[in-house]
Amino acid sequence: MPYYDFRCNNCHKRFEVFLTYAEFDQKKVSCPHCSSESLTRLIRRVRISRGSSVSLENLDDDQILEDLEQDPRKLGQMMRELSHETGEDLGPEFNEVVERLEHGENPEEIADSLPDEPDDIDD
Repeated sequence: MPYYDFRCNNCHKRFEVFLTYAEFDQKKVSCPHCSSESLTRLIRRVRISRGSSVSLENLDDDQILEDLEQDPRKLGQMMRELSHETGEDLGPEFNEVVERLEHGENPEEIADSLPDEPDDIDD
């Protein structure tokens, strides 16, 4: 989310403001405490947590893939983590499959229960 931190040069209080990328260069920001427009933009530290979870880089590890084939819960968890890692919303069907895997359902049974994909998407 595009939150920006500022410190007021007048009252020296810190605050944050939500600005869209378009607003960042256009909108005048003022201190919510004293209304001053004399501000200093502060830069936050960026933190990325990677943990010990499955990531895109280590999916070529045969042991990890074998473990995922044996445990639907791990497969569901991995799919959810990869979805978060990519930042993509993969839709309600994906979320349903992930939830069913996390509850331990067999992946083949889940696949059999899903509607068939249309042959011609342009129709």
